[in-house]
Amino acid sequence: MDGHSVSKRRSLSSIYHFIKLSLKGSNEDFTQGSIRRAVFMLAIPMILEMVMESVFAVVDIFFVGRLGADAAATVGLTESVLTLIYSVAIGLSMAATAMVARRVGEKNPEGASKAGMQAIVLALAFTLVISIVGVVYAAEILQLVGAPASVLAIGVPYARIMFGGCVVIIMLFLINGIFRGAGDASIAMRSLWIANIFNIILCPIMIYGIGNFEGFGLTGAAIATTIGRGTGVLYQLFHLFKGNRILKMKISYLLPDWSIQKSLLNISSTATLQFLVASASWIFLARIVASFGSTAIAGYTIALRIIMFFLLPAWGLSNAAATLTGQNLGANQPERAEASVWKTAQYNVIFMSVVTIIFLFWAAPIVSLINTDAGVVRIATQALRVVSLGYIAYGVGMVLMNAFNGAGDTRTPTWINLCGFWAFQIPLAYILAKTLQLGPLGVFLAIIIAESAITVVTYFIFRRGKWKLVKI
Repeated sequence: MDGHSVSKRRSLSSIYHFIKLSLKGSNEDFTQGSIRRAVFMLAIPMILEMVMESVFAVVDIFFVGRLGADAAATVGLTESVLTLIYSVAIGLSMAATAMVARRVGEKNPEGASKAGMQAIVLALAFTLVISIVGVVYAAEILQLVGAPASVLAIGVPYARIMFGGCVVIIMLFLINGIFRGAGDASIAMRSLWIANIFNIILCPIMIYGIGNFEGFGLTGAAIATTIGRGTGVLYQLFHLFKGNRILKMKISYLLPDWSIQKSLLNISSTATLQFLVASASWIFLARIVASFGSTAIAGYTIALRIIMFFLLPAWGLSNAAATLTGQNLGANQPERAEASVWKTAQYNVIFMSVVTIIFLFWAAPIVSLINTDAGVVRIATQALRVVSLGYIAYGVGMVLMNAFNGAGDTRTPTWINLCGFWAFQIPLAYILAKTLQLGPLGVFLAIIIAESAITVVTYFIFRRGKWKLVKI
């Protein structure tokens, strides 16, 4: 065997060992050593975590879809309401990640543990209110989002279980944010693996039954999802209180600490608004596209789902930037924090460049795997090709946004999103699509123009460095 072959085998063995180590997880100190290693040690499990989160929606709609249009509509309408709960969960998760990462960087594991527990207390108080309202007014909530009588006839029990069990949704998001802040992304990843395994096994059983067990129909999907997520939360709690990692939880940390909770509320409130602003803007863009007919909105919807699927690795990388920023600021190493952000952005640019090439040359075949209608394929292909032209800028932008969040400065990206999406992107989309009569193409052009402009603004604000001075 020649030297080149030996070197290649060693390199592959080293990569395999590195991936295995990142998936296993360990008490690593990300405030020193190789930044490249730190990025990938965090990013690999974070990427897989996000893939697992997306599997929930796919599994549910796959099994429920066989029950008919009304059952599928129930899931869709309930999810539209749960999106508001997701936004709160993500906001709390961002706050927990930022505060726990800061304490870990300060080499204050007790403070990190206490911050994590206070975030849980805050989330439980919020969830109690939401769950009661959801259980009592499930039918009224479905009516509010436009559910017809046929959906109400079968969907209220499903919605009641999903709203009542939102505690497991929020806890799954939140506790994973705590683990990410501690740099223990492997636990976050495995909790979603476990949740998905239970959901995949239980969904068909609870819906259709097995043997003499007849199943619960649509309601069974809610039961399976809630049990699946709940099992993931139990796994999280086991490792939180096990005490063999950086975080060592104590029951005494559950006593309310108003100073910590105030800080968490300040960060999470703007983080929640940040997510809502961005999400709601896509709804308005969809309304503009929908005005050009069902073919246009079908193509846009398919393109958007394909885009989100391919963006998952990029989101994983940007989450790594949040953890590294928080921990290095806590260690009083702002320059290393900034270097970590630029290194992460560099890798994201490489990945997004590859995705851009894929969409430019193979958009049509990818879309055709999902839908073969010529009109739908044409619109979706056009959307993928046009939007992909802004992917490199978007990849940098999401890293910088998460760096702000990791530093505890959730206000800056919230204001950038508010101005960029609502004051610029939506009006521009309307002008290009309607006034200049470019149709759906106008919306797609507005997306890349606005996203690129947002990244440029974010870049210059980030370079000013005020995020390095944020205290939490």
